[in-house]
Amino acid sequence: MNAKGLKLSDHFCRDLPPIDRQSLHRLLRDGESGGGNIEGLGPLEVRGECRVGRLMMAHGAGAGQDSTFLQRLREALAGVGVQTLAFEFAYLQQMRREGRRRPPPRVDRLVDELARWCDSVSHRDLPLPWLGGKSMGGRVASLLAARDGAPGLVLCGYPFHPPGKPERLRLSHWPLLGCPTLVVQGSRDPFGTRDEVAGYALPGAARLHWLEDGDHDWKPRRASGRTQAALIDEGAAAIAAFMAAHP
Repeated sequence: MNAKGLKLSDHFCRDLPPIDRQSLHRLLRDGESGGGNIEGLGPLEVRGECRVGRLMMAHGAGAGQDSTFLQRLREALAGVGVQTLAFEFAYLQQMRREGRRRPPPRVDRLVDELARWCDSVSHRDLPLPWLGGKSMGGRVASLLAARDGAPGLVLCGYPFHPPGKPERLRLSHWPLLGCPTLVVQGSRDPFGTRDEVAGYALPGAARLHWLEDGDHDWKPRRASGRTQAALIDEGAAAIAAFMAAHP
């Protein structure tokens, strides 16, 4: 969904109380759901028990964490033992406050912001979370992993190129990825179809899970006989299995 389709009246985690780092680390250590507003950053939602792993999830360019897709995906991941840490970048928080749409800042600023979010949940008694996200959020996560490293990456609907511009690949940093990387992609995704991606030279640590007939939001055509809910469940199961295989 682009910025014009964002429902600014839907506030992500608007009722969460302030939370200090000690309380947040205790919540994460105990594997509980919850969250709170982190001073200087914003709201963080923690969903699910950490039975398989913990995943820091970034959103796409125009739709926040309250999008139908991301809410359903986080719920499905919780069902298979993946605890998700969901936040929104500062520009989207500002859009909500002002009721005005604005484009994301330069991607390097988002990478630095994601690094600060990762620092906020880091603790010596906790394993570092995997990084991931939807579309732009996945690209930001991959850029941070290429720069600073990460335990692993989960990229949902990765924007290999802008729609209709397959020559403008967003893969220049991928040779620097040394962590386990899973791309979960609809086979019809205009940001990178199965036929297009088959021709890319991806790192050996990268794996692809294709959702048959899915688009960028994993929606299949009605004629396929499949549903978005089924593809989200399939994607969540693939993510949990991949994380379990790379503890």
